[in-house]
Amino acid sequence: MRRITALVCGVLLGSAAPYAARAEIPAAYEVETVPSAGALFYPDAAGVAARLGGPHFCSASVLASPGHDLLATAAHCVLGPGALIEFAPLLHDAELPEGVWTVTAVYIDPAWRESFDPGHDLALLRVAPRDGRQIEEVVPGLPLATPRAGAPVTVSGYPLGSRGRPLTCTAPLEIAAGGSAIHCDGFGEGTSGGPWVQNGRLVGVIGGPEQGGCTPDVEYSSPFGTAAEALLARASAGGAGDLAPLGFTANRC
Repeated sequence: MRRITALVCGVLLGSAAPYAARAEIPAAYEVETVPSAGALFYPDAAGVAARLGGPHFCSASVLASPGHDLLATAAHCVLGPGALIEFAPLLHDAELPEGVWTVTAVYIDPAWRESFDPGHDLALLRVAPRDGRQIEEVVPGLPLATPRAGAPVTVSGYPLGSRGRPLTCTAPLEIAAGGSAIHCDGFGEGTSGGPWVQNGRLVGVIGGPEQGGCTPDVEYSSPFGTAAEALLARASAGGAGDLAPLGFTANRC
């Protein structure tokens, strides 16, 4: 599957390759909104492009946290301190029902900073309040959890050119290639960072091995567990954020 790998006019582009074949693979389908999910933009695009469904560069979701102010996305989606990134939750049909929220800090695992370890392709983003309210007071956050193999998981993301509507697909979660995997057909550019939801909890984001998958019929996530929980604890403590290295060219197919 193609993934976000280079900045061109504010849009990240990329490409990737397959994990395994399946006789019958469910297809991702378009929905109006996905709870807690939205698209990431740069400020010059957030006002106009969000209303056109692009050119956003990745997807993200609101994460349950003590400060009610965190998002989860893929680490390969972010660069530097994360400044200038804006989040449009529940974007659909040229509408911004919950407005646009500004990112103020990025938190990533040291293993990603040091070697772009695909097992740690997770970034948590702090967003500034709007009108005196934190984002989780407006859009419910997803609690972080460890994935359960064999159980259904719903994976979603905003593809480029989607008119501002996300795709979603539910399939059994597998553990493979050093991360979580599902087989669903039809995801593409812009979906990186989109949420993996199992029993109402966030158990992954599109990313990890092959930046999420090299063919359109497989999706990957870094394995959530103790490292993701430690990252959430650090971000929740409210300290200074990290400087994310240029990661959208790492782990390509």
